[in-house]
Amino acid sequence: MRNPDPTNEVEEYLYAALDWLRSRHHIRKGLALVVIALLLGLAGKFAYDLFPRHYELTISGGGMLTKSHRLAKVLQEEAARRNVSLSIVPTAGSFQALNELNDGKLDLAFVQGGIDAIGYEDVRQVASIAPQLIQFLVKPDVKSIRDIRGKVINLGEKNGGPSIVSNQILHFSGLVPEVDYVESNYSDEQLLSMKPEKLPDVIVQVSYAPSVTVDFLVQKRGYQLLEMSFPPSLAMRMGWVADAKILAYMYQISPPVPATDIRVVGVNLNLLANKNVDPRAISALLPVLYSPQVASRFSFPITEDRILTPSGFPISDGTEMYLASKQPLISAQMVDQIKGAFGLIMSLLSVALVVFKWFKSPDDSEEDEEGEEGDDGVVRKRYKSDWRL
Repeated sequence: MRNPDPTNEVEEYLYAALDWLRSRHHIRKGLALVVIALLLGLAGKFAYDLFPRHYELTISGGGMLTKSHRLAKVLQEEAARRNVSLSIVPTAGSFQALNELNDGKLDLAFVQGGIDAIGYEDVRQVASIAPQLIQFLVKPDVKSIRDIRGKVINLGEKNGGPSIVSNQILHFSGLVPEVDYVESNYSDEQLLSMKPEKLPDVIVQVSYAPSVTVDFLVQKRGYQLLEMSFPPSLAMRMGWVADAKILAYMYQISPPVPATDIRVVGVNLNLLANKNVDPRAISALLPVLYSPQVASRFSFPITEDRILTPSGFPISDGTEMYLASKQPLISAQMVDQIKGAFGLIMSLLSVALVVFKWFKSPDDSEEDEEGEEGDDGVVRKRYKSDWRL
């Protein structure tokens, strides 16, 4: 006599357990409702992923007189048409913006490059934009950087972004702070309201050209622009330095200021974000930043080829999502949409199938029952229209 096949015995026990479960209508219906609820929840998730979103973010462009604040305003107005609402929060400088980003009080901020990323673990790089210009405004008796010795230099916020990068440039030029020059820290608003005789000998402005503050200081206070002849050499020492220039007649035509194109040091402007900002919100904002409308209204080209220029901060997930969506053929965004639609359809079909199977009476399939003898001589039941094999 042959020993029973263990596999067949397991199948028999399984079928018996399922038959018992199906015969207990309250258990069967309860399980069906639980499964249906789970499937409907899954379908709801896929439907939510397909639904257009509206994002609300805070952003800072620095002080209200800066060009980066102007850029934030333009971005705010253009982003509103793409379901992204930006609330602008002015800050005193890059350090305040960085601290608020790191603490989660700000979502996004335009921050000047050249600042050490150590201590800002929760800050991420969204994009790097064309360099701002470090513009040295000097009174007429200052003809070269050597003439700065013994002068008072205004560098904005104490230990702020402009102060840090300007002191590095001056140190490279052989000038020691508080030894060869005295640093003052007036804000742009204070400089514009100050009596001419009280103004510092040198004023450093970090901004795109033309700058409203530089316009005033040149045209109303008689300042000139000082050329820096060493940006390429400095760029080899400091990664944040870019070789830039200010075009002739930029700030005044008669007499011309500057009289010819002059070389100056450039420093990248970075769009940074708190690491917890929704990556989808950043991915939705970046096409606005690089749109022709923003470049036209800001009067300055903003090109995507600089997006990953190193700033010292890790790249944000939203930036990576945006770059993935730019890939040819089937983009990651398109795949997500297809997955969402397919998941929604399959979830609804699964609901319908579960309703049909679990609410079907066990007696409905008895009429299709017939016997079949296996290899071991045991006759087993087979159901033509049931789920049992």
